[in-house]
Amino acid sequence: MKVLVDMNLCQSHGECAVVAPEVFELGDDDVLRWEEDVGEELREKVEEAVERCPMMAIRIED
Repeated sequence: MKVLVDMNLCQSHGECAVVAPEVFELGDDDVLRWEEDVGEELREKVEEAVERCPMMAIRIED
């Protein structure tokens, strides 16, 4: 599964990093970093991160 983040929409709220810290990280510079290729075992966490993103900047591609 691929995790994609539209950095034109992302405002670094960090909700995704709270829900799925294995995938998302908010750096000291407030710039979001993430793992693009993620195993299926993290799907539920990533789906919750997608739902919680206030800017709707995250999507999953299979």
